Amino acid sequence: MQVSVEDVSSLTKSLKIVIPEDVVSKRIEKAYKKLKGDVSLKGFRKGKVPKKVLEKSYGDKVKAEVGEKLVQDTYFDALEQAKCEAVVHPDIKSHSFADDGTFVYEAEIDVKPVFELGEYKGLEVELSKIVVNDETIDAEIESLRKELAPLRNIDDRGVVADDLVVIDFQGYENEEPLEQVLGENYSLEIGTGRNGKEFEEACLGLKKDEETSKEITFPPVFPNPILAGKKVEFKIKVKEIKERVLAEINDEFAKDVGEEFETLDALKEHLVKKIKKQKNDARAGDLTDRLMSKILENHDFEVPKRLVAQEVAEQIKQLEDHLQKQAMTLESAGLSQKKLIEEYKEGAEKRIRGDFILKKIAEVEEIKITDDDIKKGFERVSNQYGMSVDEVKKYFQSRNDLLPFMNELLSEKILEFLRENTVIKEVAVDSANKEADNTGDGE
Repeated sequence: MQVSVEDVSSLTKSLKIVIPEDVVSKRIEKAYKKLKGDVSLKGFRKGKVPKKVLEKSYGDKVKAEVGEKLVQDTYFDALEQAKCEAVVHPDIKSHSFADDGTFVYEAEIDVKPVFELGEYKGLEVELSKIVVNDETIDAEIESLRKELAPLRNIDDRGVVADDLVVIDFQGYENEEPLEQVLGENYSLEIGTGRNGKEFEEACLGLKKDEETSKEITFPPVFPNPILAGKKVEFKIKVKEIKERVLAEINDEFAKDVGEEFETLDALKEHLVKKIKKQKNDARAGDLTDRLMSKILENHDFEVPKRLVAQEVAEQIKQLEDHLQKQAMTLESAGLSQKKLIEEYKEGAEKRIRGDFILKKIAEVEEIKITDDDIKKGFERVSNQYGMSVDEVKKYFQSRNDLLPFMNELLSEKILEFLRENTVIKEVAVDSANKEADNTGDGE
């Protein structure tokens, strides 16, 4: 097999692969021999059809199948011979059976970028101090108080903050109703902001059976893709108003939260531990985000375009799957695939660049996945989903997901190494949040 390599760009190479005549002829003979035993043609007994007749009737099909199989069987050997490491599936540009009996095909591939590591150890990251004080605990108890409170219907006043209301609503764009922006008997908690501050505030003061309208302009980047970048007029009707009947905060309240809490002090002690763990977990994620943002600032190199396109395509597919569950398409949601590609491109490039950096750090620092790492990974999934470790192993093996799982474990191990080698500067909450705002959307 002959393999020649031509540079298309710094990260794209074109491989020309020539399969010798003796290999090709054996494959073709084998294909015709199998075909001869399978087909029946009028005027010939099965298995007795002459090769020339078969070539006339099935020649193109045989060549197409043999050519496809030759590509599949020789591509990875060609990569090894050319000393190329492709990062995505090849783009087979051309393939043909030459007059001299050889088979020739061209594969365009993207390869790993070559770059020097910048600073990644000893970086300083500002993180807010973990503070769990009386105010924090009081807020958590107030949240539990609301959660456990029974509801009472209200008919003699308008909606106020903290009420739970049941509404009907319909969204309009340019006076045309939006098919997917509507709700009947929709529950809304006023003041939480979960449904948008403007939307919730539109209900304030309304009494049962009263209606209102509110025009809201949504930013281009918005969690709900149906509303992103649109000016929508909402028509809202209040159908029910409910208020919570809040209990007194005492030992009896603590027992209502859980039988294990005999006193209010016992409940508070539990909440301190719970909140500290939550804040520590959130802080670890915050540290990773800020650290990767700084590392990305220290590394600027081109990433393979096909890899970016693949990542973007996967994101769009996930969005399409999400919309499909709501009986929608990109078109019905008012989304443009071309626009989505542009929106997702920058984030995809950052994630891919970050992954190359992490893998390079693993090489330099000799960070590898051990059997113990895999064992702990299986145990973690087992605890998370209530499965036995054997069931977890079978799950990954049956789905061919073991390699992606190991890559995930490796990334986690690299990130843990980086966190251990980061200088953490503790600052007040407001200062840390200000720094977060300045880091942008780095991955």
